[in-house]
Amino acid sequence: MKYYALRLRKGELHSMLHYTGYICILLGLLMLLPIVVALIYGEVKLISSFLYSSLISILIGAIFYRFFKSRGELSLRGAMIFSSSLWLLVCALGALPYYLSGYLSYFDAYFEAMSGFTTTGFSMFPNLDIVPYSIHFWRGFTQWLGGIGIIVLALVILSPSRNIMRLYISEGREERVLPTIRSTVRIILYIYLLYTLISIILYLVAGMPLFDSMFHAFSALSTGGFAMHNSSLAYYHSIWIEIVAMIVMIIGATNFAVHYAILKGKWKEYFKDIETKVSWPLLILGTLIITMFLYNMHYYDILSSLRYSIFQVVSALSTTGFQTVSGPGISKWAGLGMFILTILMIIGAGSCSTGGGIKWIRFGIMLKGISWGIKSFLFPKAKIPRKIHHIFDMNISKEIFEMTGLFIFAYILIYVISVMIVLFYYHNIGQVMFEVASAQSNVGLSCGLMTPASPAITKLVFMLDFWVGRLEIWPILLFITIPLLNIKRRI
Repeated sequence: MKYYALRLRKGELHSMLHYTGYICILLGLLMLLPIVVALIYGEVKLISSFLYSSLISILIGAIFYRFFKSRGELSLRGAMIFSSSLWLLVCALGALPYYLSGYLSYFDAYFEAMSGFTTTGFSMFPNLDIVPYSIHFWRGFTQWLGGIGIIVLALVILSPSRNIMRLYISEGREERVLPTIRSTVRIILYIYLLYTLISIILYLVAGMPLFDSMFHAFSALSTGGFAMHNSSLAYYHSIWIEIVAMIVMIIGATNFAVHYAILKGKWKEYFKDIETKVSWPLLILGTLIITMFLYNMHYYDILSSLRYSIFQVVSALSTTGFQTVSGPGISKWAGLGMFILTILMIIGAGSCSTGGGIKWIRFGIMLKGISWGIKSFLFPKAKIPRKIHHIFDMNISKEIFEMTGLFIFAYILIYVISVMIVLFYYHNIGQVMFEVASAQSNVGLSCGLMTPASPAITKLVFMLDFWVGRLEIWPILLFITIPLLNIKRRI
């Protein structure tokens, strides 16, 4: 093997650093927004934390932007390495407000930022009920940014011409809403902004205060799951707020291309799409099984069992992480209840959505593959059509089927390794499998296992799972493999 081919060209590296500078400047400017919230709520002491964080981010960005020019076309390999490294840097800078405000150590602040930007929802704040509004705003806003994707957001303004397609793919997206990537990115942002506004209004109508409505719109639409209170949405004791949250979570977990088709009046596309045919049966079946389990165990009456089960199922399948049952409370679901939620979290949300997990389309392709395999055995001489409908009719080639299977295998392998490491520190295998699935699928549902007092190694494993889950494995594997191969070459 010619390992020298794995090296990045100098011009390509300069382009990566140039774009890194641009995005750091953009992030620094966005860090000024919580200052407005701090002024409104009289949190003057926190202004300096956001101001210094902003200046540091802008300074680092200005250095990269000024001294490295865009001089070359990025290969897909280079774009993936850029995306992987950029997310690490963005989280490092996004952690600064938590650290400089004195609320978290830098390690826990990095965990919080990684959880936010990857739209996961685990938190290192020991008591969310006393966290200031400006810090809460930054927590919710990082999830909103992570849902749309920091690179995708930058591409709305940035114009790297030849590089735009590869940068778009590197952030875990492939599908187009419109013929060009630039128009696709812009329409996704417009749809995202529209749904954010609608979500805020729905929460207000349901009786939630204005700031809380904005925060939970950020968190639900991004399928992030950060909450303002220790008891998550159970704090509000409102079935109407729960209904709004479920609607917004489902919206966030649905493919943007499907949203675009619906907004264009093509409602039939939603019901024809393979992801719809996968997600709704999973949601209904999961809800029925858990409802009967809870009722059979005499935890709640039948209506309460239905209410608790459907909310947690929607939260798990959309990979959001809101809870109406506390961590210790959901631990009582151990057995069938937690097992079903674990499976749903691993399956995850829709492709080209704000959600994580394996994704509905991959799960649907593999289910179809089983059907095609059975038919090929029954009718060996027949030509079995391998088609699905996903926005449009698609032929599933051997290459697509192989890559889907490889992705799922890699996903499960990383999951198993993570579970094994965490089991060195926690010995309840059911709880460990539940929380690791929640971390890797960027969900945030918790049974109380991961806390600020958890061992550092388990926090590190979770952060790596956040990162891997958000970028959908391949960029991370490339980011890790290329340096190892180059080291091997020198040896």
